[in-house]
Amino acid sequence: AVAGSNAWAVAGGRTADGGALLANDMHLALRVPTVWYRMSLQWPTADGSGRRHTLTGVTLPGTPAVVVGTNGRVAWGFTNAYADFSDLVVLDQDERAPGQYRTPGGLRPFIHHLETIHVKGGDDVTLDVAETIWGPVVDTDHRGRLRARRWVADDPRGVNFEMIRLESAGSVTDALDIAGACGIPGQNFVCADAAGHIGWTVAGAIPRRVGFDGRVPVSWADGSRRWDGYLAPAEHPRIVDPAGGLIWTANNRVVGGAMLEALGDGGYDLGARAGQIRDDLRALHGATEADMLAVQLDDRARFLDEWRRLLLGVLTPAALDGHPRRAEVRRLVEGSWDGRASAASSGYLLVRTFRDELAAEVLGALTAPCRRADPHFAWWALEQWEGPLWRLVTERPDNLLPRGHSSWDAQLLSAVDAAVRRLDRGGVGLEEQRWGRRNTTRIDHPLGAALPVVGRWLDMPAEELPGDRDMPRVQAPAFGASERLVVSPGHEERGVFHMPCGQSGNPLSPHYRDGHAAWARGLATPLLPGPAVDTLHLVPAGV
Repeated sequence: AVAGSNAWAVAGGRTADGGALLANDMHLALRVPTVWYRMSLQWPTADGSGRRHTLTGVTLPGTPAVVVGTNGRVAWGFTNAYADFSDLVVLDQDERAPGQYRTPGGLRPFIHHLETIHVKGGDDVTLDVAETIWGPVVDTDHRGRLRARRWVADDPRGVNFEMIRLESAGSVTDALDIAGACGIPGQNFVCADAAGHIGWTVAGAIPRRVGFDGRVPVSWADGSRRWDGYLAPAEHPRIVDPAGGLIWTANNRVVGGAMLEALGDGGYDLGARAGQIRDDLRALHGATEADMLAVQLDDRARFLDEWRRLLLGVLTPAALDGHPRRAEVRRLVEGSWDGRASAASSGYLLVRTFRDELAAEVLGALTAPCRRADPHFAWWALEQWEGPLWRLVTERPDNLLPRGHSSWDAQLLSAVDAAVRRLDRGGVGLEEQRWGRRNTTRIDHPLGAALPVVGRWLDMPAEELPGDRDMPRVQAPAFGASERLVVSPGHEERGVFHMPCGQSGNPLSPHYRDGHAAWARGLATPLLPGPAVDTLHLVPAGV
């Protein structure tokens, strides 16, 4: 599992020239063609002054809005909020009334939609979709009860193009008001303006829950638990110009208290990445665009430092006696660890694999009853498992020691041996098992696998890159920064932009790979376009 996206803002009081700075790198699946299309739009202002309005950023092809960017007065960016915008409704049924379910207005029949799925080379399959007043029936729980899904995106309020209004926002306050009215998937919205102000809110519709907090599925049959519409934009949680002059989001929980109650918990990320970004920003004085890019590229493995110490602590002389592979692990973890998720580091790969194997053994054993009750249960899908795991392996309660081990040291050594076996499956010695071998990019064109002879000309080059999930530079083989943006509104000429792949989706175009090398190597490239290389004239028919 890989969580993604960073966005932060630095107020004018903490920058080199007094102008606010915005940085955003949205982490998504990486593919060819890439998901974004760069765009810089200009048009005459409406005041008759002859001035031109400029809007620069990225668009989703086929949609009319600049999703992330700057209009010269305000710059904005997004990260997934991981707030809770859906609920599972347990349906109460009466055996005497088959095909019906209880509602506050009494028993109601399911509405059935028959969907025909055509299967190539086989018979059609008919899917019966049952619908309720709250939404479609999506599954049954481990007790056999039907559950319907209530989801913001199923409502008209959940989808609109209010985002277009950001192109004319004049201040942080304007932008936050617009964000609250947007009909998009719930996102952390971070913005900065030319006057040096910064702000945060959650963009998208936020349900107003009544009678429950949304943490577990419940029945809505008697009307005491329900959604009572949506929060008004003015009711959305909001932060403007915090005392420290910094706002940061990295899919973590941003707020607590009443604000958190309004948002709910939709699976917030652990917070290690957010904490590293926070500390990087707090260390800056007189911040510049170059400093923001350096934070985006920060691949220091702070999160795994304590796991390295734990691993070395269990690899005692007694544990190494008669175990040459454990001795090799200790030598590599001591000698090749540089404190980063470096492509050349075998130490980083060993520590990370040890933690993964230990988590699977310990948490897998602890949650086995959940798995037996519900085969769909997965402990690793719970984003906050790090805290419980760390307490278990450091406090080492005897009553929670997984079966089959005589002590917690034996459990940890079992995870070391499992990590070695896992890495040995690659057929390469531990010393050659660098992090980069596992973190080699696979940014492929969908036709690449279908056309093996020419596919290599369609795909981006395979490169061993640094970075991982619990640090600012999020990087996996086919997942990572789908763009990097750094800008101070009003000073776009100093802005920085990265995008994997190229601007064109045509493999024969010279722009099919332009910019990709700079993205991979972290080299600063300008946000604003340079001199025109090609010009396309659109002429209305009949003119």
